[in-house]
Amino acid sequence: MKRIVLPLLLALLSVGIGGVVPSAAPFSAEDAPWDDGTAVVLAWNLDPLRTSLSLQKADSLGIFQEISNEFALTGGYKDSGLEADAEYRYRLVAYNKDRSDSVSFTAHATTRQQWFSMQKLSLLILLAMICGAILYYIFHARRGKNLFIRRISGLDSMEEAIGRATEKGKPILFVPGISDLGDIQTIAALNILNHLALKSAEYGTELLVPCRFSMVLSAARETVKEAYLQAGRPDAYREEKIFYVTDDQFGFVAGVDGIMLREQPAANFFLGAFWAESLILTETGFGTGAIQTAGTGQPHQIPFFVVSCDYTLIGEELYAASAYLSRDPQQLGSLKGHDFGKLLVIILVLTGIVMEMAGQGWFKQFIAGGN
Repeated sequence: MKRIVLPLLLALLSVGIGGVVPSAAPFSAEDAPWDDGTAVVLAWNLDPLRTSLSLQKADSLGIFQEISNEFALTGGYKDSGLEADAEYRYRLVAYNKDRSDSVSFTAHATTRQQWFSMQKLSLLILLAMICGAILYYIFHARRGKNLFIRRISGLDSMEEAIGRATEKGKPILFVPGISDLGDIQTIAALNILNHLALKSAEYGTELLVPCRFSMVLSAARETVKEAYLQAGRPDAYREEKIFYVTDDQFGFVAGVDGIMLREQPAANFFLGAFWAESLILTETGFGTGAIQTAGTGQPHQIPFFVVSCDYTLIGEELYAASAYLSRDPQQLGSLKGHDFGKLLVIILVLTGIVMEMAGQGWFKQFIAGGN
């Protein structure tokens, strides 16, 4: 009984692990497993008399063209970049030392699309871990757990800037960048505008929001209106204070500079996407003596903001600002979950370096998808 059961279990195990029992044929062609149907795996096992080979593939006319000639008695080749659900024919010609004798083998395979690519398994695991962390932190934030976010001085100064504008009886200027609504930096700026408008409504301070694009104008008006309603001051909302200037980049900058010189706002906020005009704006605001807070995701503009503004949100601080100000559980959980993802990536990079130094290349291959 054992003589029958043991070989059967070994056969089932080999099928379960490898999917297909390796073929003993001298030359074989099979559809690459767990892919998008664009590759064929070729394998051969030649006798020791052969010293060179020519691996060929038939074109649309049925004529074989060489695709590889790297010799190995036992080897393989992956032909990629193919069309899915198509049949391909291959030929292997093997020669002896003086090429006086040769043997040829033919094989064919049909590419099939699979439901999942095993080359992306590592990405799936990483995505599942990050999504799990985000859900975990959102759940705990909703249950009242205090999630730590490091202090961002540029946002803590918002109260100071609004208070100064209220004391001096001067307006607040908020510029939500010069990009359209499709830019994530503009979305982040509008989230900060919501909190700023809420505070300005509570203090009764005038808020000016010049916009470059019509879509940003509509979104900014709805954002400020919602904040005034939330503060219980809908009567204080003035739609004309959120206005369109021009689509032209430097025309918009000239218009905002004119507003700063005429209205003399006590606090300026430049948050969003900025390019060559960043220093022109902040230099004018500096000349009027306003408290200036700036933030952008454009790394090459951050130095200009740092030298000409009182407070600067650097890089990702702009995107974390909404969660920092509102303390909304969903935003806090998302922020903490993404921080966990960054920490995980750093750990994987360091682990990969150590594994490569130890000569364990399988870790890199797994993370890179087996390529």
